[in-house]
Amino acid sequence: MSDNSLRLVWIYPDLLSTYGDQGNALVVERRARQRGLDVARLDVRSDQPIPTSGDIYLIGGGEDRPQRLAAERLRRDGGLHRAVANGAIVFSVCAGYQILGHEFINDLGQREPGLGLLDVVSVRGEGERCVGDVLADIDPRLGLPQLTGFENHQGVTHLGPSARPFANVRLGKGNGTGDGTEGAYNDTVFGTYMHGPVLARNPQIADLLLKLALDVNALPPIDDRWYEALRNERIAAAQQPA
Repeated sequence: MSDNSLRLVWIYPDLLSTYGDQGNALVVERRARQRGLDVARLDVRSDQPIPTSGDIYLIGGGEDRPQRLAAERLRRDGGLHRAVANGAIVFSVCAGYQILGHEFINDLGQREPGLGLLDVVSVRGEGERCVGDVLADIDPRLGLPQLTGFENHQGVTHLGPSARPFANVRLGKGNGTGDGTEGAYNDTVFGTYMHGPVLARNPQIADLLLKLALDVNALPPIDDRWYEALRNERIAAAQQPA
């Protein structure tokens, strides 16, 4: 990676890239390049060390066994902890979101330690699986428009006192706790159950990650017509009667 580049790290694409979540890396990279930024993207496989000098780290979803393997390797590696301590931004989806918490239930039905980067605990829900489109209002402190995404998970994620809900659902299950919350975040670490890929449906979230990484309040405008057409189509489809 060049010292002058925005350093984007996609974690474990061989284990955690369900439902097109690798598209999140493509969107962040594309929106940075459209603004003339030099981007160095590194896809880190599960047999490789996590670099500690990245600016933005992305983690996707995965099946139960790959999720356990990813958590084990990330704990042993320790690189993501060091990166966050250095001020890096982390955006995680579904299984990746659970891994960032204190613990989750693995494929063996056992409590698996997470990374403790988010104050959340995930358990396995006893009701129907959470599947379908979601519409939610993102925490107004983040200054973002309505969230649109697709959820497909059995997990129920409880937030601790230092985690803020990323959004409050209008349609869908979100964290599955029944309190209307979706996802969680702290200053630099974000988690959501939204696929889609979520950053293609919500490009303003990608821009937020860029602004946090660059420590700026605004980015130069770019042509968002394609993204807005996708957003409007998915929002309208979600609101149609079943």
